[in-house]
Amino acid sequence: MSKNDFKNIKVLFVDDEDNIRTNAISYLSRLFDEVYEAKEANEAFKIIEYKKPDIIITDINMPKINGLEMIRQIRQKDINTKIIVLSAYTNTEYLLDAIDLNLEKYLVKPISHDILFPVLSNCVNKLKNIDRNIKYLSKDCYFDILKRDLYKDNEIIKLSNKELDFLTLLCESSGSFVSYETIQAVVWQDSFMSDDALRTVVRKLRKNLPENCLENFSKTGYRITTI
Repeated sequence: MSKNDFKNIKVLFVDDEDNIRTNAISYLSRLFDEVYEAKEANEAFKIIEYKKPDIIITDINMPKINGLEMIRQIRQKDINTKIIVLSAYTNTEYLLDAIDLNLEKYLVKPISHDILFPVLSNCVNKLKNIDRNIKYLSKDCYFDILKRDLYKDNEIIKLSNKELDFLTLLCESSGSFVSYETIQAVVWQDSFMSDDALRTVVRKLRKNLPENCLENFSKTGYRITTI
């Protein structure tokens, strides 16, 4: 995996020990363009809110809020961020607590390049694959083509089957024009697509989409704009 594969991936490293954090940031900065650091959970939460890292690497034993509790709070809002735990703890209690947190890996300190790099590479591969199926309509609104879920401000927006079929078709063709004939064949299939029926679907869908991302080409078709 080349360094180009790590471009546009944001990483947050969380550890209360200054020396460990300094060495980790130096290492990660050689791989990733955007690397952030935090010495405890509350500082990490602020970075997560504003920077939205793709990968979080954290210690467990930290003041105020330990690493597992921090991850638990993150997972209440976010299931997609890749999280790696680095810890000196190997006891069963911590390992069992970590099982339900959807971790990429639980690594026992000390950590070497040969151990960490393959885990980071695997995270990047997963993120790249996810990105192909995630279409961002704005920074706070995206559509997951595989799951057929529209997310807005981290909440799933409920859509009708026709709206989902239509939005899926547009996002699969994102940036490209989709004709009425294609919409009829894919969304309505064997049923008749009246002008009123299509306008109703479009009107309802637009209420849940960012302004101006769904374009109409008069009497010919539609296009959705992603970022």
